[in-house]
Amino acid sequence: MSQWKQIQQLEIKYLEQVDYLYDDNFPMDIRQVLANWIESQDWDTAANYESMATVLLRNLLSQLERHCSQELNFLQRHNLKIINQQLQRKYKDNPQLMAGVISTCLREERRIISTACMQEQGPLEKSMQNSEAMERQKNMDNRVAVIRSSVQMMDQAVKYLEDMQDDFDFRFKTLQSRDPVERNTKVMEQEVIRLQEMLNRLDFKRKEILSKMRDVIKEIELLMGSQLNPELMDWRRRQQIACIGGPLLTSLDQLQSWFTLMAQSLFQIKRQLDKLGELILKVTYESDPIPLQKPQMEEQVKFLIYHLIKSSLVVEKQPCMPTHPQKPLIIKTGVQFSTKVRLLVKLPEVDYQLKIKTTFDKDLPPGRVNRQFFILTNNTKVMDFEESSNGCLTVDFRHLLKEKKVINGTKGNEGLLSVTEELHTLSFEANFSIQGISIDLETCSLPLVVISNVSQLPGGWASVMWYNLLTNEPRNMGFFGSPPRASWNQLSEVLGWQFFTFTGRGLNKEQLNMLGEKLLGQQVSHSDCQVSWSKFCKENILGKPFSFWMWLDSILELIKKHLLPIWNDNYIMGFVSKETERALLKDQEPGTFLLRFSESHLGGITFTWVEHNDNGEAKFISVEPYTKNRLSALPFADIIRNYKVMVDGVVPENPLKFLYPDIPKDEAFGRHYNSQQNKVFPYIPSMLVPMSTLDSTLPLCSSPEPPMTPGMFDMLNQQLRPFEIETAMNSPYPE
Repeated sequence: MSQWKQIQQLEIKYLEQVDYLYDDNFPMDIRQVLANWIESQDWDTAANYESMATVLLRNLLSQLERHCSQELNFLQRHNLKIINQQLQRKYKDNPQLMAGVISTCLREERRIISTACMQEQGPLEKSMQNSEAMERQKNMDNRVAVIRSSVQMMDQAVKYLEDMQDDFDFRFKTLQSRDPVERNTKVMEQEVIRLQEMLNRLDFKRKEILSKMRDVIKEIELLMGSQLNPELMDWRRRQQIACIGGPLLTSLDQLQSWFTLMAQSLFQIKRQLDKLGELILKVTYESDPIPLQKPQMEEQVKFLIYHLIKSSLVVEKQPCMPTHPQKPLIIKTGVQFSTKVRLLVKLPEVDYQLKIKTTFDKDLPPGRVNRQFFILTNNTKVMDFEESSNGCLTVDFRHLLKEKKVINGTKGNEGLLSVTEELHTLSFEANFSIQGISIDLETCSLPLVVISNVSQLPGGWASVMWYNLLTNEPRNMGFFGSPPRASWNQLSEVLGWQFFTFTGRGLNKEQLNMLGEKLLGQQVSHSDCQVSWSKFCKENILGKPFSFWMWLDSILELIKKHLLPIWNDNYIMGFVSKETERALLKDQEPGTFLLRFSESHLGGITFTWVEHNDNGEAKFISVEPYTKNRLSALPFADIIRNYKVMVDGVVPENPLKFLYPDIPKDEAFGRHYNSQQNKVFPYIPSMLVPMSTLDSTLPLCSSPEPPMTPGMFDMLNQQLRPFEIETAMNSPYPE
């Protein structure tokens, strides 16, 4: 079943999450009409390669045009044509952006499907997707709409006031121009009374407008403090969670809309106050409310504009190397990384020559880090329009980092923190001037880890995860001086995200429980357990030369590079203890096997199958783990298909019959077999046969046997012709 069909069968609460993913950047109409074609393309790769993204954009537009020509519904055909034009305008100069948007949508769809199947969300994911947040946003929309409406009505009120004043001014000057002899007549007295009444109404109207302005300004101030700023902080937290594999509910379009509408309202009020200032130059009087109240209100409006715009500069995309798009906030010296800054306020009055300056480790306290770095490339760039983000101002930086050579003196706290525990930051500054208000803008990235060798990447990623899981402070650079503990509930959720992000499928409850046992030992429940930073990634597992995180990260790499299709088909049980493995297999048919990750090898996978003695006693045989080096030579599915065991020189046979619990081997793995072996060539095809030797006089699961002898090979060669055999020796292994 296609992914889109699975989506359409979800409950309404999950469909609401899907609805959140789609906007003008990637309309849901396209997802619907081109569902199968979209799912068959490699958008993840295209997001990192411009040439591939260009081809996919061209093909997508072509597919869309073809569908338009076949669409019978006039309205639908009209909408698709408009969408086609919009996509061409948005992405013709940046097809990679389109690929990234589609890749993100598909990945988040898979996450929603996975969550719906598990019917259980972790605490962090629940906090990102709760209905209370949706209600807050609806409330914010309503309040901003009321403010905009009130400001528009005040515009009309000021215009009405101006007309009233012009009428009064005209009558007053007309009266002044009359002959002094006429001033004591009854007609003149009535005119003076009429003018006094007009002045009273004018005074009332001025006071009314100022009162309404004061109320709107107070509402804006209250809204900024109680909702807008918290929403911005909430977005920053969601961005942190997204950086470490969490839900990508990080769109800035909604925030930009609020910031822009609030800024427009404040500037409109400022213009209204300026207009009132002009009115009192023509008509003023004793106890006139405008000169009494206007200065304070102007200062208040300028204060709000200052703080609104000052908080509107954000890092939309955190620093990331293109070689590791799913591991942001890690920078390797000498490797280009990119980041993107965005201004959330969109105003026609803005000077579009806004220059952003980048600084590395700005204002970092002395002695905080051992190493010092500088940006090798140009560190200043001008912000520009980005049509795909509703016309906001953005700037993309592509930088190279180089380490400074320290001559003489110590490097600071050397020895206390490892390289991957040192935190750095990238700052962005600009000066913003508008309508006489000068604002110094500044924002910074989340804390970064700088590495000099790719072998430091796993440790660096562990630091990024730990920091963003446990704190929402933007610049706690001393975090790893005394890192807090994580609850297992928190940590297990993030570990599940790593598998989902890097492999396309998360971990179920049983797999997470096994990981909990691996890290914390056997307990009734791990929910309330606390995990220290050291235990997670610095201390070695008991009896092993590697830490828990190094072991888990190596499995992630193994899946990603060598086991992805089988993993995503849910055929690898993976994390299961030997005790559980035996309990599952003991009552199964002979030849039933399961796949699990090695606990003794970094990045290894093994399979164990069950056989039965004559008395019915179950026997379990585990093969020596396959690591990335061995899997580079032969796909794992072909290893399972061709695997042989030779016992005392007897003709080898494949002992693997059924994938647990009872799936025939070829039914499970058939579509992943190397089809080249089934084709007819003018040459005798060769076949790489994974082989184990087993001495029947030794107990099963004994130590590995020596390699196959020349005599064994000759006999095997004669029995398996016409194939030429390249043997891949593999012995039963006591895993």
